[in-house]
Amino acid sequence: MSSEQPTAAGFGRRVFPIAAKLAVSIVLLAILLSRVDMAGLLASARSASIAWLLVALGLYGVTVAAATWRWHLLLDLQDVQLPRRTLLGSYLVANFFNNFLPSNIGGDVVRIRDTARPAGSKTLATTIVLVDRILGLMGLVLVAALGATMAATAQGQPASPIWPSWLWAGFIVAVVVTVPALMAPVRFSRLLQPLTIVHPTWVGERIDKFTAALVRFRERPIALAGCFTAAVAVQALLVVYYLAVVYALHIQVTALELAVIVPISFVVQLLPISVNGFGVREAAFSVYFARLHLPIQSAVLLSLMATVLIMFFSLTGAAVYVSRGR
Repeated sequence: MSSEQPTAAGFGRRVFPIAAKLAVSIVLLAILLSRVDMAGLLASARSASIAWLLVALGLYGVTVAAATWRWHLLLDLQDVQLPRRTLLGSYLVANFFNNFLPSNIGGDVVRIRDTARPAGSKTLATTIVLVDRILGLMGLVLVAALGATMAATAQGQPASPIWPSWLWAGFIVAVVVTVPALMAPVRFSRLLQPLTIVHPTWVGERIDKFTAALVRFRERPIALAGCFTAAVAVQALLVVYYLAVVYALHIQVTALELAVIVPISFVVQLLPISVNGFGVREAAFSVYFARLHLPIQSAVLLSLMATVLIMFFSLTGAAVYVSRGR
């Protein structure tokens, strides 16, 4: 009896967060869909331009290739040599996991697992993926800040519910936190020393490996700056991807306006309160479109169509995963 209770409690702890996220996604989507004309939404989806949807898929493929190249650069900075074809396969599998598992870190686990052995350390592989994530997030905020600033300049007032100054402040805070860690990794690692109270030897070794990786990044600042440039390029490509979907759906929204909402939607869906951002992402698009005096139906349709296309593309990762099994 006593042995069954911990098992049931452990199962509940695993299931409850997923159930809560699923509930949030379902409630938000139900609210949004109740405010749109479903027949009109489906008609708009059916009348989408197939040619532009194919262009969008191609653009997303380029985005994945660019993101893989950025990951390759970061691995190369740590003297971890892997064929780009291998990394592309790993990234595709990670993309599949991110889109079809109820978590946005499942793909990171795949990437860490695939590079831990060549890197000679799971800590080093984790550090590389972590830096890749941080650069991507900074690129997101920078693209959003630039888009909001240019849109506000063109229109005479900010169309975004988030002012450009807020986005710039967020980017500056990220730089202030990240740069010292890269420029003075030894001092930064001292901030992590209290964690050794958990397990002095094991945690201490991980901190040392983490610090050594940061030191190698610091020794190649130009190459690291190139990685950040690649991160910005990836986010800009995602905006262009959404622009192709906009053309396919005949929605009246500009590239500058997309440069604001697309990065913000990706940041919002990182919050662990929904299943893969469903509902939260569509709500962010709806709030932004309302600010632009555009119908909520267009916002929901754009968000869902773009997401469905990404999920469709990520099935290539499932094919790679199955081929690995064989």
